[in-house]
Amino acid sequence: MDSGTIYVREKGNLRRVNDIVLAQPKQVSSCRRTDPFVMRKEHFVFTYNEEGSLRYTTKSLFEITLLFVADNIHHVDSLIGFPEQIGDRLFAAVEEKRVFLKPDISAKALQLFTDAYGEMVLGSLCLRNRFPLLHERIDEIKTFQSLRTLDLFGCRLGDNHELFQHLTSSSLASLIQLFIGGNGLSDAGLQRLTTPIRMMQKGLDCLQLLDISYNPISEKALRYLKCIPKLIKLDVSGTNLKPGAGLKTIVWNELGLILSEKPLDSFDHSVCKTAGWAEQVVNQWETNGSQMPKQKKIDESRASALRFFGRQKFVREVLNAAPLVCVGGDETNTEKLHFYKPDNKRELPSTTNHRVPSPATSANKRKRQSQESIHQRPEKHTPPPALTAEDMDLLNNY
Repeated sequence: MDSGTIYVREKGNLRRVNDIVLAQPKQVSSCRRTDPFVMRKEHFVFTYNEEGSLRYTTKSLFEITLLFVADNIHHVDSLIGFPEQIGDRLFAAVEEKRVFLKPDISAKALQLFTDAYGEMVLGSLCLRNRFPLLHERIDEIKTFQSLRTLDLFGCRLGDNHELFQHLTSSSLASLIQLFIGGNGLSDAGLQRLTTPIRMMQKGLDCLQLLDISYNPISEKALRYLKCIPKLIKLDVSGTNLKPGAGLKTIVWNELGLILSEKPLDSFDHSVCKTAGWAEQVVNQWETNGSQMPKQKKIDESRASALRFFGRQKFVREVLNAAPLVCVGGDETNTEKLHFYKPDNKRELPSTTNHRVPSPATSANKRKRQSQESIHQRPEKHTPPPALTAEDMDLLNNY
């Protein structure tokens, strides 16, 4: 008993004998009952019999306990080891009590479920053109650490968004598909995004599909994507890249991808959707955005976003706004530039007027050139290229 936890029930109220204060039931005005714990409506199921008379039956002890834990979910240390069926029921109870709408509890509660059940909480998240929701709930969104698909198209990330560090961290090691098109992302933004991968060889280890369409990027940005080891599909439609044999050559030499003659279904928006236990939670965040909660202490960036967009415009006007795309980019009329990694040698790129060298041919050519250079000039050790000041500043930021 000395090392155990003691609960005391006094006058119908259950409390823990320590500094944790359990959630108290809501007071119900009644002239007959002053003890709110005795006849709480949520502990009973009300039905009607065949004669039309009202009857009620008590809920099971499991259901009553589930409601109690849901009220005090912020005091739970861990759910690891609990069966998935219990986790699902508990998550639904917490969601029903709208706990995930409370800024001071929601992030911790979501992290609690994510640590225990991972992808089942949320395996796919679609925030396409819903940039106010991203900025309003960014702390909660960072808790979804088992995402396989993340759609941030049109979320106005720019080149220096705080979410970049999260995308390349070990928290999203399971990410397979990433859509960051229409975000005003330039070459400098891609350089910043891939800096941790290029410098420390960590981040986006499982990424296979990347959408960077409708961003003002050039051919220079393609070399920043070489660090993504498993990239097999790439969308660069609506960018500053000009279709042609030259672009095919660069993409093949840098990334080993070839141009698809037909648009790939993988980049169709209808494929991406929010899926998991927290699907309705994301919908609650969106519909609740038009309400006027009490303003609390928030960081400067979030306060400026609220002043710019306005709370009332959260759902009414801003959510359906057009994405921030490249100048002159029309998503419907722009030629699709979808690249993919060929499965066999028959799909290797080839043109009549311009032959695209394969990576093996390029390697042999460089080897012959290096051997010839040995006989022409004395052997000299060439130091590796030094990091630029810009790369060092980006690395220090991480």
